[in-house]
Amino acid sequence: MDVADYLALRFLIAAVALIAIHPPAISKLSRLDRGRGVALGIMYGVAQLVQTEGLRHTSASVSGFVTGMYVVFTPLLAAVILRHKIGKWAWVAVVLATVGLGVLSLRGFSMGTGELLTLASAGLYALHIIGLGAWSTPSNAFGLSALQMVTITAVCGIGAIPGGFSLPSGTGDWIAVIYMALIAGAVALIVQTWAQAHLTPTRAAIAMTMEPVFASAFAVLFGTESVTGRMLIGGALVMSAMYLVELAPRRKFEAEVQHLGQ
Repeated sequence: MDVADYLALRFLIAAVALIAIHPPAISKLSRLDRGRGVALGIMYGVAQLVQTEGLRHTSASVSGFVTGMYVVFTPLLAAVILRHKIGKWAWVAVVLATVGLGVLSLRGFSMGTGELLTLASAGLYALHIIGLGAWSTPSNAFGLSALQMVTITAVCGIGAIPGGFSLPSGTGDWIAVIYMALIAGAVALIVQTWAQAHLTPTRAAIAMTMEPVFASAFAVLFGTESVTGRMLIGGALVMSAMYLVELAPRRKFEAEVQHLGQ
């Protein structure tokens, strides 16, 4: 399938599934939340198309690394847009996650059209993360996810118009698209939207850099790749970043609570 066709079909299936589960979800959103959901969907949909176009002009490994630059853009944009104060340990975690992504992904790098387009998509993903962090709540997470899916479908559908629209050709292809729509699409976005009601954008971005680590782990688990030094070093750096923004502050808080209890 053409990439735009695939994306449009994938998000259409996800949107239909979410609406079918809870039809009133979107109508129950306030007018402000509906506007925010559309804005988030447009950002994400355009990011998908721009990232895909960039991938035509660069390698998958470079694309993965440059896309992961949202971990750098997120705290920078959050500081400017939301006036968030980013602590020094958060910046250390950003650097560790970025280096870890580079170790996991890069095997040579040059800056050209593909890299610039992919960098633009990373900026859009960062804006999406910031928007979700600012606008999502536990009560509107489902409706916001459903509306985003509808909007992303529309954006990708517009992107598919120039080349015409094609469908999967076999049962195996349909199963793959449905899996990507429901599990890696609908469920993933609901979880992300709900989780970001409880996280700052910077913490969420660093947590999401675990994606290539999980990808490498599953590749080894399913026997498609073997363990390499790059995997171990890159994964350790990303895990260290996760520790700095998640476990270390939590342990400090627990220690303070215990101290007060004594």
